[in-house]
Amino acid sequence: MFSSLRLAAFAFTSLLLSSSVLGLTIPTKRAQLCNGHSELCERKYGNTTFLGSHDSFAFSGNPFALARTQEVDIEAQLTLGVRLLQAQSHMNGKDLHFCHTTCGLFDGGKVEDYLNKVKHFLDRHPNDVLTLIFTNPESVSVSKVWKPIFDKTGFTDMAYVPPQPVMSREDWPTLGEMIESGKRVVIFLDHGADSRTEPDVEFILPQFQMVWEDKYDPTNSKFPCKVDRSQGPLAPSQQLNLINHNLNTNIFPIGRGILIPDRLDSPRTNSIEAIASHSSHCAQYVEDRKPNFVLLDYVNVGQGMAAVDRLNGFSY
Repeated sequence: MFSSLRLAAFAFTSLLLSSSVLGLTIPTKRAQLCNGHSELCERKYGNTTFLGSHDSFAFSGNPFALARTQEVDIEAQLTLGVRLLQAQSHMNGKDLHFCHTTCGLFDGGKVEDYLNKVKHFLDRHPNDVLTLIFTNPESVSVSKVWKPIFDKTGFTDMAYVPPQPVMSREDWPTLGEMIESGKRVVIFLDHGADSRTEPDVEFILPQFQMVWEDKYDPTNSKFPCKVDRSQGPLAPSQQLNLINHNLNTNIFPIGRGILIPDRLDSPRTNSIEAIASHSSHCAQYVEDRKPNFVLLDYVNVGQGMAAVDRLNGFSY
């Protein structure tokens, strides 16, 4: 019996060695579930809809924290099905923080600490593709500040690097391919991630060359849609698109006013009907396809994940 096992092991080892010498590829196990659905494994990233958390770091259970955009922490958001994390960055002393407008208004802490929490979740969920869209309003150096943080937190090795500088909606691989390759995190930055000025940071991608958004800080609960932020060379119909489905209310309607997230209306805002309606308003710009990212405040309220499942073609 022992000799038979040794013989079988020897035969398998010989097969591996001979395959390597002959240049043959040993089949690898394909992902069975991708972002919770087997059907999504064969779906291209550019044809998939993801639930997003607006200013994901700005969470608080205090209803009087007017600058908050979320009620539950990062891990809870991801557990609910969020697969796009959006955040606004600012320098706070010598460290890069995630802050809402200013760090004096809402300081979400160091970017490094935030990413460590996200990485911990990803390590426990190896069959999920995640997108990060971060703003860089102070044009902080991508190579000197952003890249070292991604290196230190382990994201550089997981980040998807496109085969070309600008990817159209149809150019992206399937979720299954991204998961199997281990490159299952897509990182966009709104400013500073230009391959011409930052040629050595291939995994931090210029957002508005590949992703367009409709109106930011919307106040109209009907969510009319138009292309608000985008840049060439691709037409909006060829880009990924993000709908800002995070309603705001004006608490000081004089001059420019003061906008805060509308928590009272969030159950209706985050309903299947409202999200589907917003999606339909934007369809004219993307050849009647669904949005890629649905960005919400208060992701724990309403039916955000159910709405995204509907947009992906799943019904329950």
